[in-house]
Order: sequence, then structure tokens, then C-alpha cells
Amino acid sequence: MSRLPGRPGRLAVREAIDLLAEHAEDLNAAVRRVARLAYAILDGTLIPIDRVADQKPYYSGKHKRHGVNVQIIADCKGRLVWASPALPGAVHDLTAARTHGLIDALASANVMTFADKAYQGAGGGIRTPFKHRRYRPGLSRRQKTVNRHHAKIRAVGERAVATLKGWKILAKLRCCPRRATKIVQAILVLHRPDQPKPTMKRTRFTGNPVNVSGHSTSTPAGDVDLG
Repeated sequence: MSRLPGRPGRLAVREAIDLLAEHAEDLNAAVRRVARLAYAILDGTLIPIDRVADQKPYYSGKHKRHGVNVQIIADCKGRLVWASPALPGAVHDLTAARTHGLIDALASANVMTFADKAYQGAGGGIRTPFKHRRYRPGLSRRQKTVNRHHAKIRAVGERAVATLKGWKILAKLRCCPRRATKIVQAILVLHRPDQPKPTMKRTRFTGNPVNVSGHSTSTPAGDVDLG
């Protein structure tokens, strides 16, 4: 990305991310699109971060590292449809999905959704694999067969996770974890082929980036921290 005149490069990137994020779909709009599909795939992923002062909420016992939890909806071809705002990494996937209203939104739209064992007990239209219970008989042949087919469907959803985490900026966030949501939303907009992208133009005198509506997107000169 070329540096905008009169603006530090890091601040220009921040402004571009914020501008893109403003055009991201909310959950209701995404669910309306998903409702037209045969089914959807729900999955959670951890985006690694640097350690922060208050690190305990961001430590994921499952992944054994610090990060933020992002919930992802994919279509039956593995394309990224929607990603949630980021929550601290210690939050369980099912808790995160409920916090964002994902379970209720998908159920109200009558969307059949496939998810892994982390979402067991979600209810609604969330389909999870059979889970072997301790001190109980093993899974039957039929249950194992269902789980294999279930896993094949969910595997397609990993493409959406790879699409999101394929961006180098998400390999490990070096900024404040609170910026993760804006970054994820900006990536969502860039991956929506049917959504018009906001544009920025250069002003002749001030050098401040201005969006197509003519409103300045400048921020105070001293605020150059992506965090």
C-alpha cells in the first residue's frame, strides 16, 4: 500500500482498515445470506497475539497460547461468509457463539449448521458429532459412520479458517488485541466479491485521506499507534 501524502505509513494503514471495517456485514445480514444455502459450517479459531499486561483472559488452555477467539461461518464450499468480533482466547467456542447471538440467529433462520464437539449442547439447528461418554459403552457402528460423514463436511469449513488466517497480519497480532475485530472485519469486506469496496482519494492541500463521500478520515496527528 502506497503511503498517503503527509501521513505516517502506519497511520494510513490503520485508517484504511477502519474504513473497510465500516462496510462489513452484521450478523443479521450474514444469516440472511446463509439462509439461502443448503447448510452452513460453524467453527472457532484462535488468532495468536503477543502477551499483554492482563494476559490471563487471553490464554487459551486448549491451544496453550495467548490469542483471541473468532467464530467463523462458512458455506458448503468452504467460502468465508462471516466472522465474529474477537473475544479473549480463554472464552470457550460455545460460549463465544452464544455471546455473539450466533446460535439464536441461525436457529431463527432455520439454518442447518454443522459444528464440532465444542458446540455440543448448543441446540437449535446445530449438528454436532456423537461423543463417547466416559464409563459408557463405545459408539455404535452407525454413530461412527455418521461421525465420519460429519467430519468430511466440517473439513470443508477449514478452508474458510485458512482464508482468514492466511493473511500475514493474523499470523500473530503485534498490536492491541482490541484491534483484532477491525482487522477481521476489513478482511471480510475484501473477501466479499459482491460488496463494493470503499475507496480513498488524496486531497490536494491537506494530504488527509478522504473517502468517496467527501468526509475526512483523518485522526489526531499524535495518534499513530495501531493499538
